[in-house]
Amino acid sequence: MLHDSQATPSPLAEKILTTVRVNQVGYLPGAIKHATIVSPSATPLTWALRDAAGTVAATGTTSVFGDDATSGDHVHIADFSAYQQTGAGFTLVVGTDESHPFTISADIYRQLKYDALAYFYHNRSGIPIEMPYAGGVEWTRPAGHAGLAPNKGDTSVPCAPDIGCTYSLDVSGGWYDAGDHGKYVVNAGISVWTLMNQYERATYYGSTAPFADGTMNIPENRNGIPDLLDEIRWEMDFLFRMQVPEGQPLSGMVHHKIHDAAWTGLPLRPDQDPQQRQLRPPSTAATLNLAATAAQCARIWKTFDQSFSERCLQAAERAWRAALAHPEVYAPHSDNVGGGPYGDTNLGDEFYWAAAELYVTTHASEYREFIRQSPYYLSMPTTFGEHSAPAMTWAVTQALGTITLATVHDAAHEQESSAARQSIVDAANVFVGILEQQGYRVPFAPGPDRKYSWGSNSFVLNNMLIVALAYDFTKDALYLHGVVDGMDYLLGRNALDKSYVSGYGADPLQNPHHRFWARQLDPAFPPVPPGVVSGGPNSSLQDPYVQSLGIAGSPPQKCYVDHIESWSTNEITINWNAPLAWVTAFLDEHAR
Repeated sequence: MLHDSQATPSPLAEKILTTVRVNQVGYLPGAIKHATIVSPSATPLTWALRDAAGTVAATGTTSVFGDDATSGDHVHIADFSAYQQTGAGFTLVVGTDESHPFTISADIYRQLKYDALAYFYHNRSGIPIEMPYAGGVEWTRPAGHAGLAPNKGDTSVPCAPDIGCTYSLDVSGGWYDAGDHGKYVVNAGISVWTLMNQYERATYYGSTAPFADGTMNIPENRNGIPDLLDEIRWEMDFLFRMQVPEGQPLSGMVHHKIHDAAWTGLPLRPDQDPQQRQLRPPSTAATLNLAATAAQCARIWKTFDQSFSERCLQAAERAWRAALAHPEVYAPHSDNVGGGPYGDTNLGDEFYWAAAELYVTTHASEYREFIRQSPYYLSMPTTFGEHSAPAMTWAVTQALGTITLATVHDAAHEQESSAARQSIVDAANVFVGILEQQGYRVPFAPGPDRKYSWGSNSFVLNNMLIVALAYDFTKDALYLHGVVDGMDYLLGRNALDKSYVSGYGADPLQNPHHRFWARQLDPAFPPVPPGVVSGGPNSSLQDPYVQSLGIAGSPPQKCYVDHIESWSTNEITINWNAPLAWVTAFLDEHAR
C-alpha cells in the first residue's frame, strides 16, 4: 500500500476544533453516552445536554481524566448515559463551549452497516459500476481492467518477466485493494474472512435477515442467495483464479498479488489505466490465505450452492497440500514497484488459521492434530511487536482461526470451542482495560514506542470485533459498552474532532487516497461515497504531503490529515472497511 504521488503539497488548512468532543452521528438510547472535553481545569466542570430547541434536557458534572498521552490533551469525561430520550439536534455544552449536534436514536447505524458494505461493490474490478447500484450517477464508471484500450485488462495477465513462469491467467474480478488498482491475496484473505465471519457470527449469535437476498444494493440481489454472500463470492472467484494451474511448477500455490508494472498517478479511473498488469510470484502466505477462506466458504455455501461449496473445499485442500510442500516461499519486502509488497516471513499463524478453518469444515483428524500442536493454538494476540495492540492484521492471523473455533457451533470441536471463547473474553478484557486508561476511551493503545501505526483505525475496529464477540459469549454489558466507546472515537470523539467515516458526522472523511474518488484533485471525478473509513493517525508519516505539514513528533492521535495525497494517513482499504461493516452491523443489531 505504498504509493507514488504526483501532486504538490499545499498548506494545511486551519481548522477550528470544538473542545466538547462527541460521536458526531449520535448515540443509542439505552447505551452508554460519553463525551470528552478538552480543558486545563483540574476540577470538575458542569455540563448541560440541550435538545434541538435549546432546552436543557439533562445536566451533570465531568470527571477529570487529566493528561491523555495519545493526544497530548488535558481532558474531562462527561457521562450522560442516564438520558435515554430520542431526538435529533442535541448538543452538549460545557461553559461557553458547545459540541457538534448529534442524534439519540436506535437508527443511527442502520444505514451505515449497508454503506460500509457498499464499499466493496464500488471497488469491484471487471464489472461496470452502474445505477441503481452505485447510489448516484457520479459514482458510475465503466468496468475496470476489462481489456479495452488503453486498458490492458485482467482476463489474460502474464507472469512478470522476473518471476520464472511463462503462463498467463484470467484473474479478472475481485475488489481493488486500496487507493491503487492492485489486488493482493493476503489482504483479500482477512477482508473476505471478516465478511464471512460476519455472516457466521450472525447465524449463531444474531440474525442474518439484514443481509438476506434483496437487502443490499448490488446486481445479484434477486438470485435467492443472501446478498452478503453474493458480495463475498465476487472476491472468492477472483482468489480461485490466482491459484497456479495443474501441471505447472508450484501447482496449487497462489500468486501473492496482481497489479500494474509501475505505479500510476492520481486521479485515474480503473478502465483508463494504461499499465501492463502482471502476476507477481506465488507465496506460501497467499496459498494459506486461500486454504483458509476457501475452507470457510465451503461450509457456508453448503446449504446454498453445493457445487460451489465443493469447489471451495477442493481449492482449500489443494492449497493446503501445496503450502505443506512449500512452507517457506516468501513475498519479498522489496517487491514494491507498481504495488505494495505485503511481505510476511512468519507464517506459523497462517498455517494455524488455515488448519482451523479446514478442521471446522471437514472434522478431519489431520487438521485437528495440526492445530493442537501449533504454538498458536487458541491464541488471541493483545500486543503487536513494538507498536500498537490489535487483535489481528493481514499479517497476524492466528486470531482468525481462534474466532472460527469459538464462533461456529459444532460438537466435533467442542474441546476447542469453550477454550477459544475464553481466550477471546480474556483479550476483550485487555482491550476494555486499555480503553479505561485513555481520555478518548479508545480500545487500542500504542506500544512501548508510543506511536500509532499505519491503519490505526483498523486496529481499533478489529479490537472492537473481539470485544463484541465477548459480549456475544457472556452478555456482559461491559463489552457492549466497549464497542460503543470505540465507535464514538471513530465518529468524532477524538483528538482531531474528526469523523473518520465518509458521509457521517459534522466533519467526515472527505478526501481519502483513492484514484477514482478524487474530486479534490479533479472536479470531473466523484467524491468519496458514504460509509468509507480512513486508515487514520499514523505516527510514521511516510508520505511527502503529510511530511510537509510540520506535524512530525506530534502526539499519535494528531498525526493525520484528510487529504488525498496523504497515503500514509488517509488511505482506505478492503481490510479496514470489512471490520467497519462487521461492527456497525453488530451495533445496529443491539440498538436500543
